[in-house]
Amino acid sequence: MNSTQPIRNTEKLKLFKDYYRIIKTNSRNYLQIIIGLNTALRISDILQLTYGDVFDYEKREWKTHIVVTEQKTGKTNRIYMNREIREALEIYSDYSLRTPKDWLFRSRMSKEQPLSRYQAFRIIKEAAAYAGLDASISCHSLRKTFGYHAWKQGTPPALLMDIYNHSSYRITKRYLCIDQDDKDEVFEHICL
Repeated sequence: MNSTQPIRNTEKLKLFKDYYRIIKTNSRNYLQIIIGLNTALRISDILQLTYGDVFDYEKREWKTHIVVTEQKTGKTNRIYMNREIREALEIYSDYSLRTPKDWLFRSRMSKEQPLSRYQAFRIIKEAAAYAGLDASISCHSLRKTFGYHAWKQGTPPALLMDIYNHSSYRITKRYLCIDQDDKDEVFEHICL
């Protein structure tokens, strides 16, 4: 059995992101992917987001942070909504037709329910197939992709450990799925 992997290849990552933005033009599914890639939240926490979590109805503007109490850990996490998230929200911006309690990712089958984990998985798998990614891509890959690319861009592992709410560095290290190619790249570029 393959374990869930991050999306390492930046060209395939771009194809993956563009699938619902350009090819299938489904702004809800695109937003799900963008929030997953840019927040490091678990899919269970993403699917529980409401319009009130991302939009300030009094000020009539996007919030600067998403504040989530994680289902798995019970810990509160405050996440900055970066440019990618804000642009995806603008594409999906039907907030004026919604209330703060409406699901951000509501089911098409039942407007009173959020999108199911199974449907979220199918959304990810369809975009992954388009991008030519292998079978080890799942909803959790979005969370791992965030950490992998943050690490590659120089984010200290201790900070990633805090972002993920991991109890040890060993867990974070395994979570980042650092492989031999990553190690080889370090040796290739360190010429003393």
